[in-house]
Amino acid sequence: MGKNEKTPITVNDQEYFVDDMTEQQQAMVNHITDLDRKMGSMRFNLDQLNVGRDAFVNMLTQSLQSEEVTDADYDEPIADD
Repeated sequence: MGKNEKTPITVNDQEYFVDDMTEQQQAMVNHITDLDRKMGSMRFNLDQLNVGRDAFVNMLTQSLQSEEVTDADYDEPIADD
C-alpha cells in the first residue's frame, strides 16, 4: 500500500503543502513549475545557439585567415631569370 504523502513546496523560506492550497493557489504553483521548466529549456536552447554561433564565427575567421595567406602568396614579386 502506498503512502499518502503531501507535496511540500518552499516559498520565502516557509514550507507549504500543495494539497492544502486552494485551487487558485495550486494553479499558480503549476504555472510557476511550468515557467521554470520553460526557462530551463530556453537556457538549454540558448547554450546550443551560443555554441553554434561561436562555431560559425570560428569557421569564418579561419576562412578569412586562409584567404589572407593565399592572397599574400600572389603579392610576392615574380623573379626574372
